[in-house]
Parts: sequence; C-alpha cells; structure tokens
Amino acid sequence: MHSEHFRSLLVSSLCKVLPGRAPEDAPLRRVEGLWGETLSFQLAFTALCSERDLRANTLRVELVSPLADRVRMRSVLNVPVMLPSCGETDGDYLSHQPGMFPDLLRGLPSFFVRAVPGQWRALWFDLPLSRELTLPEYPLTLRVLNGQGALLAEHTLTVGVVPAELAPQQLIHTQWFHGDCLADYYGVPVFSERHWAIMENFLREAGAHGINMILTPLFTPPLDTGVGMERTTIQLVGVRCENGAYTFDFSQLERFLALCEACGIRYFEMSHLFTQWGAQCAPKILVWENGALQKKFGWHTPAMGPEYRAFLAAFLPCLTRFFSGRGLADRVYFHISDEPELGHLASYRAAAEFVRPYLAGFKTLDALSDYEFYRTGCVERPVVSNDHIETFLEHGVQELWTYYCMGQGKDVANRFIAMPSARSRILGVQLYLYRIQGFLHWGYNFYNAQHSQSVLDPYFCTDCGDAFPAGDPYLVYPGPGGLPEESIRLMSTCEALFDLRALQLLETARGRSFTEQLIHEGLDYPITFRRYPRGGEWLLAMRARVNAALRAAQREGLV
Repeated sequence: MHSEHFRSLLVSSLCKVLPGRAPEDAPLRRVEGLWGETLSFQLAFTALCSERDLRANTLRVELVSPLADRVRMRSVLNVPVMLPSCGETDGDYLSHQPGMFPDLLRGLPSFFVRAVPGQWRALWFDLPLSRELTLPEYPLTLRVLNGQGALLAEHTLTVGVVPAELAPQQLIHTQWFHGDCLADYYGVPVFSERHWAIMENFLREAGAHGINMILTPLFTPPLDTGVGMERTTIQLVGVRCENGAYTFDFSQLERFLALCEACGIRYFEMSHLFTQWGAQCAPKILVWENGALQKKFGWHTPAMGPEYRAFLAAFLPCLTRFFSGRGLADRVYFHISDEPELGHLASYRAAAEFVRPYLAGFKTLDALSDYEFYRTGCVERPVVSNDHIETFLEHGVQELWTYYCMGQGKDVANRFIAMPSARSRILGVQLYLYRIQGFLHWGYNFYNAQHSQSVLDPYFCTDCGDAFPAGDPYLVYPGPGGLPEESIRLMSTCEALFDLRALQLLETARGRSFTEQLIHEGLDYPITFRRYPRGGEWLLAMRARVNAALRAAQREGLV
C-alpha cells in the first residue's frame, strides 16, 4: 500500500464521517479548551487500492506530542439506521434514507486499524485538559503508517490551553437510567451483585459526562409500558402489608443512593407515582402480604381509588422522612405522570392535588407541552419540550426545564443519529441564553422495543423496533463485560455542556450583556430554540471567540 493509494484528513468532532461520502469539512488545524474540558477531534481516512490489496490495508497511528500519553483513541463504527426520522422533519439531517451511520465509539486494543477501499472511516481522539498543562499551546502530530512501517500521511494539530477552569456545572441534567434494561440485556437477576456492578459501570459513565441527576426506581417506573403490559420488575423499596398496615424497607434505596453519589450523581428524581400519559392508574408495586409477594398495584388499580390513596398516604410520609433525615430534601424531585396531554388535565390535577400535601418541602416536575398545566397550577416545575417552550418563555415562567425526544424532529435541537452533531451541540448555547435550569431526556440506556414489548439488541436495532428515530432511545451501548460503550451523540452532548459552562465563566468575568453579544456576533437575528446557525463552523467559531475572551479576562485577573 502506497501513500498515493490512501487519503486522510483531520476533522472536528462535529463532522460525521459517512462511509460513502468524502468529508466536506475544512481540515482541522487547531483545537482549544479550558482546564476541565475534554477536546475531541477525528482522523477521517479511506483506502484507494484495489480489493486484492485488502491484506495490506492495516494501518498504524502514531502520536508525536508532549500530550501523547493523555490522548485516547477509538474507532468510529457505523450502526444500522432504519428509521432516520419520522413525523415532521426538515432539511437539517445527514439523510432521510436508511443506511449505515457513524455513532458507536469503540476502544482499540492497539493503535492498529484497517482501511477499507472505497469507504471512509474515522478514528476518534479525546484529550482531557487539566491544570498540569501550563503552556498556552502544544503541538500534536499524527503519523499514519502502513503495515510495513512506511509513512502514508502526517497531520499536525495545535492544541490551545486556556489557563482557566471551566465553571462548575449548574445545569441539572438527567438522561433516564433504566436498570431493568441492563438486567434484561445482560441476563442477570435484578439487584444481584452482578447487576449492582453493571449498574455502577453505567452510573459512573453517566456521572463522568455531566449527567448529575438519576431516575430512581422506587417502584418499577410506569414508563414506555403498554397498557396491561409489564416491564421487568425493579423495585428499590420493600413493602409489607399486615392487617391493612404498611411498613417499608429502604435498605436497597439507601444502597442505590450511596452508589449514585459515589459515581458523581447529586440529584435524584423519583420514579413516577402514576402511570404515563394521564395518571390513570397506579404503577406496578409488589407487596408482601399474607406470606406471599404479590402484585398489589398496577394497571388494575385506579389512580384515585381508595386502595392506592391509602397506600400513598402511608408511604409518602415515610419516604420524605427518610430523605429529610439524610439531608437530601433539596436534591430530591418527584414526578406525578409523564407527558400528560390536555385531555388528561382532570386526572392529572386530581393526582397532583392528592399527593401535594405529602410532598411539602420537596420539588415536583413533569415533562409536558401544554401551558394550561402550568397556568392552572397543576404542575409546579414544567419540563417543556423545546418545540413548545416559547409559550412558557413569553409568559415569564421561572426555573424552566426543557427536553426533547422522538417528537422533536423539525427545527429544534435533537440527537438522532441521522442528524449532524452540531444540532446536538447547539443546545448548550440555547440553555445559556434562556437560563434553563434543567435538561431531561428519557433514554440514557433504553434497550426495549416500544412499550417494552420485548428486549432488543441496540447494536442492530437503534429505533425501538421502527418506533422512534434511531438514536432516540439511548446514548450508550451495552458493551462486553457489563461496560458501557460511548456514542458520538454522548460526546456531542458533553461538548454542549462544556460550551454552557464556558459561557457561564465568561459571564462572571465580563457580564451577561458582553457574553450574549459575543455569541451573536455576525448574526442579524437572536438565537431561539427554533432559529439558530446551522452547521459546525459557526459553533467552532463561537467557541474560539469565547476562548479568546477568556484568555484576555485571565490576563486581567478576572477568571
């Protein structure tokens, strides 16, 4: 294999290198960030030789840099995307046609990779920055050699270091954690020691990437479950009923909370107290009664029936005392019912009004889109889809949260695999501009078909069985040995949080007005959740402006 039969270039983390399309991005020359930030970039490459030369297409990548030992290299793997989009869409997709798209980031046992003739592939590089890096710039050279050691390509990158620490993360960020999916995929009993170890791996991964709130399964979460169907039971609270009196065992819950805190999780959202889409029924709850463990509550139990009301009246005071006794009252959030629509207003109101006296001193929040729920006082803290948030902003609602999921495929930010990475990363700027307090997504690791009808292999089915656009259900893949494998989308979300924190740091130094003007430099319109610059070039240029402003502020002693 000779160099004239090989092409490669450095590109930013925002470039998705499709197998059948040469990257159109400008070659990357510089990456820059703050202490506490991880810089990511890619090497895109392809072989031009004939099929008979496949055996000679083994490549070795060498790094020449004072930073070489800090760099992590992974292979970008393509995954099948059978449902790129659904419902209302727009033109800001890589494609609306099914195919193979880059998403999975897999560690390499060595710096050897294989080039495939006629296909573009990519390697992903991560470089964490820390206070030990005191120089303003460092050189980094990537050398690509063939199996015989001949040099095929050489690329040099400048790594800039802004000598200031990223602002601490203020955003409360949750991607719903599904412990039952881990038990199902790995074939281990729920709350077995092996299950606890696997959950720890996935929780630690979440905490390391800015996910600082976790969905806590007091009882099996009544989410994404078809009416009359069940998800695998995952219930942290033990319940006994003797002669009509309830007692509760919180030992498993205590273990879960301690594990989460050890993994960097600070906030806890309790699984919903009523079923999804209207608060019509009780969640599945197993109770020891008359010497047997039985399903006492579930789809067969009306939400406002006397039996479940009596249960909640006994349970919630004990639970809130448990949290208050551990100093967690300001870090625990409760849910009523997920994504109620206007037709559910009466049932949602009844459920919310019943539990509210028992949750005094605690916060409640729910994902919804209709302003009427907030106007009428039914929901304390709305988590509003980003394509409906304008109404809430116009009414001056404070402490707003936002979310997106499968229904937000037009105009707004989202994380579908078939979307450009910039469409995920722009969220950080939007969260800053609108002072959003929290961000929620339903799928950190949901590996079931829609309504939990079956367990899927997320390496082959990325769309919940033709239900949601590919990538909506999860950010991490269930790797071998109970270890998560990351995705490009996880890294893009992380970069959005870095942008947010850098902007917040700049605000402390220069003020809000200066920071907002710097963001909008060169634009003739204000950025909203629906209108914002498309493509990665604007985001990279915006961060370069922020970094330059922070360098200047650091020289003046302002950061």
